[in-house]
Amino acid sequence: MTREIAPPTASRLADGREILFFSADGAPSIRVDRRDLPARPTVPATTVRRDPTTGDNVIIAPARQERTYKPPRTMCPLDPDPAGLSSEIPAEDYEVVVFENRFPSLATPDGFAGERPLEADPLRAEWPGLGRCEVVCFSSDHDGSFAGLSQRRARLVIDAWSHRTAELLARSDIEEVYCFENRGEEIGVTLTHPHGQIYGYPFRTRRTAALLRTAEQYRAEHGADLFEAVLAAEIADGARILVRTEHVTAFVPYAAKWPAEVHVYPNRHVHNLAELTDAEADDLAAVYLTLLRAFDALYDAPLPYIASWHQYRSGVAEGYLHAELFSIRRSADKLKYLAGSESGRDAFVTDKTPEAIAEELRRVIG
Repeated sequence: MTREIAPPTASRLADGREILFFSADGAPSIRVDRRDLPARPTVPATTVRRDPTTGDNVIIAPARQERTYKPPRTMCPLDPDPAGLSSEIPAEDYEVVVFENRFPSLATPDGFAGERPLEADPLRAEWPGLGRCEVVCFSSDHDGSFAGLSQRRARLVIDAWSHRTAELLARSDIEEVYCFENRGEEIGVTLTHPHGQIYGYPFRTRRTAALLRTAEQYRAEHGADLFEAVLAAEIADGARILVRTEHVTAFVPYAAKWPAEVHVYPNRHVHNLAELTDAEADDLAAVYLTLLRAFDALYDAPLPYIASWHQYRSGVAEGYLHAELFSIRRSADKLKYLAGSESGRDAFVTDKTPEAIAEELRRVIG
């Protein structure tokens, strides 16, 4: 049985965007957003074009050039602001907050009922950038991090992700829901306040499509589930296992691409975060914190990373909830750049064996 998630407290920002307060310690003290913000578009402001040579979908979002870029500490848009004058979060304080991105790559305006046009020209396929982009603030502490959260707060974040996943997957204009966190300027982060994002795509992304094609091929050839087989093989091998608990297993994958890379699977086959039980969600929060703290302990400074959650609709034939956590830092003072082979051909070259990566991480996990 899946768990019951307490509904968030909903409010609206000055331009009508939705903001949701998730709380474990009582009702939040929400104030009024008093900013003079531009009106939101009544038609989609972005488009999606298909690359005719690869089939890739490319989101065209020129308005994002105006998004907030490395503001001074006193003007952080993710800090709580009880005056409602300078922040996206008009509140005395908060635990976890989710709100619609002010500069979205994808958005479906309220009341918009347009449909994807017919693709008359196979070389010039374009349609409205429908969907949803949300910001997830993990803490009101500007100088904090996900790794610094308590287990209870990390569990609240997982519940917020789960709530949003269930609601977004129920929408007809969304095909895939992607929860992720970018951490560190080296990754490209422009707001240092601890936060992540959720994208509700109107299409299946290239990475997900590739995973599912491989899973379908594996089932056709071997009569078994690919993701279950991967997890079982890693457990049987043991060489790359980092953490294994009653409900969760974390390991460095057999063909790791990144200098630090960990995959995290619930031991029970579920499709998305909303399908986890209370015990599984608690265990996942604990394991996830262990891994993030291990990343930060590898070198003298916190590791830049991307945390990427793979989720699927309940009941589909293929797909297994799992997280991929990886960093571009290959040593204390060197970064891995995606140069010719990686960027030009998607052919990764790694300087470390996955077994060596696992040994380094196990050493700091203790």
